Order: sequence, then C-alpha cells, then structure tokens
Amino acid sequence: MTVERAPGDQRRPDRRRPYLMLPPALRQAAAWSAAVILLIAVASLVVFALVELRAATVPFVVALLGASLLYPVVPWLVRRGVGRGLAAGLTCIVLVVAGGGVIALLVNSLVHSAPQIAEALPAAGRRLEQWLGPLGHKIQHALSNAKGETNSLVSTLTNSVLSGLGLLTQLITGAVLSLALVFFFLRDGHRTGDAIRSYLPGRGAETVIACAERAFDAMAGFMRGTTLIALIDATFITIGLLALGVPGAAGLGALVFMGAYIPFVGAFLSGTVAVLVALADGGLGTALWALGVVLAVQMIEGNVLQPVIQSRTVELHPATIMVAVVAGSGIAGIIGALLAVPVCAAVAGVVSVLRGLPEQGA
Repeated sequence: MTVERAPGDQRRPDRRRPYLMLPPALRQAAAWSAAVILLIAVASLVVFALVELRAATVPFVVALLGASLLYPVVPWLVRRGVGRGLAAGLTCIVLVVAGGGVIALLVNSLVHSAPQIAEALPAAGRRLEQWLGPLGHKIQHALSNAKGETNSLVSTLTNSVLSGLGLLTQLITGAVLSLALVFFFLRDGHRTGDAIRSYLPGRGAETVIACAERAFDAMAGFMRGTTLIALIDATFITIGLLALGVPGAAGLGALVFMGAYIPFVGAFLSGTVAVLVALADGGLGTALWALGVVLAVQMIEGNVLQPVIQSRTVELHPATIMVAVVAGSGIAGIIGALLAVPVCAAVAGVVSVLRGLPEQGA
C-alpha cells in the first residue's frame, strides 16, 4: 500500500546522520563517555602488561628510584676529576654496602624483636577484652589471629628460603637487574635528552624531555625526603620507646622506618603496633605515653619535616595518596603500595608539564 502525499506537501526525506538528530548535550555526553571508556581500556591494558611483566618493570622502577636518590653524587665526583663510569661504579658499590647494612640491621632488629611483639599483641587483646567487653573480644580475636598469621608467615618464608629457590632466585635476579640499571642510569643519564632528540622532532622532543625531567625530579624529591623523614621518625620513636622500657623497641623502630615509605597506612600500622606492645608490657599508662610519643613525632613530621624537607615536586593531595596506595596494593601487593606514591607523583608532574603549568621546586 502506498501513501499518497497531498499536492502541497513538499517535505524532503531527512538525510541527516543519526547522531545529529540527538540534542547537543546528549551528543557531548556520549562523546565524553566514549573517551572515558577508551581511556580506561587503554590504562587497564597498560597496567595488565606492567603486572604481567613485573619481573622487568619492578626492577626498572626500583632502579629509577635508586638513581634519583643517588644521581647528585655522580656530577660531584665528575667535577673532581673522576671518570663518569668510575663515578657510577663507586656510587653503586656504596649503594650495595649501605643498602646491605641497612637491610641487615632492619632484619636483625625485627628477628630479635618479633617474638616479643608477637607475644605482646594477644596480651594487649586480653586487656582490651576486659575493658571494652564484646568489642574488646573482637579485637582480642583479631590480634590472636595476627599472632598465628605472623608465625605462619615467618615459617612459610623460612621454608621458602631453605627448601624452595624460586622466590630467592627471583629476588636475586631482580636485585642484580636493578643494580645494573642503576649503574647505566647514573653513567648515561645525561645523554637521555640527546637520545630523545635523535628519535623525535624538535618540539615533541622538548616536551618529552620536560616530562621526563619533571617525573625524575618528583621521584628524587620523594626518595630523598621520605628516607630522611623515615630515619628521623624511627630514631625519635625508638628513643621514646626505649625510655619507656617497651620491649622490642629496636624492631618497632625498624617497622616505623619501613612504614614511612607507605604514607598514612604505614605510619598508622607501625604506631598501632608500638602502642599495643606498650599496653601489653606496661599497662595503660605506658601505652598512653607511647601513644603520645608516636603522635608527637607524627605531628612534627606533618607540620615541620614535610614542608621543610620534602620536595615541592611531590606535593599531592592526601586523598590522591590514599587512593594511590590502595590501588597499588590491590594491583601488586606490598610492592605496589611502596611504589604507588612515587609513580603517582611522577605522573602528576608529567600532567602538569602537559598542561603548561609553571614548574615548582628545584
């Protein structure tokens, strides 16, 4: 059946593209949605590739952090007549000696203090159970499980080291690769700009170089500032715990030092363990004094040390830091939590360069 048009009906068929028939606001929303979905898909693929290749990506990031921490040493030696290759080699030797010494000290402190800390946690739980009733019972149950999980973890790690060489081999391989990359970064880092210019045209090369320099500065600021702040925090908290007679003070100080590299979460967990150990050993009075020491050190860190020591290149909003730590731990566990903030700071620096914001800091 055909539809006859009236003699005066001159309407033409609508030949517009379908999306032009939508309201402008809806078209913009659809375009932004497609862009966001595409961005999330690409980011997910990149993260998946990095996680799958973590045997290479983790040593690479660790080497970048180590090189950013030690890079000023090489120009200082070169200005005094030392060859760049020799200067990089000497710096790596110092890194191995210093890093080995620090790791040995931390491990020794934790090993000798772990039994005392493990025994103190259930004791603190029993005290809380008496004071807080049902809520304290839940806390006591959690702390008792923490002791069992700690003992199980120690046993598992010991058995892995003694009988299984897979994890140990991966750690040694990653450490050797990281050290080799640190050497090459220190020796040839000054040639990065020329290498980029040889592959990219003029303006694009300068943009990439500016992004790389800003990201490297952010990592350097994080590593130098965090290491110094962690050392100061651990020293003063250890002194305070020793003055209070808290058992395992050296191991608790080691936990504080390592926890400083995981913002907010590390400080909270290490401080909580210190207070619980003080509660189990000396009662409520000692626990309150230990809490006061921890809070005083954290307040000094937040109001004095962070603004003075920490580079402005790693200024991130606390919410950004929390999300980065949680996301990093969800992607790669404790390694992801440790690397999340410096990587996030580097990305923020790159974004600021791409947006044309003025540089901040050194």
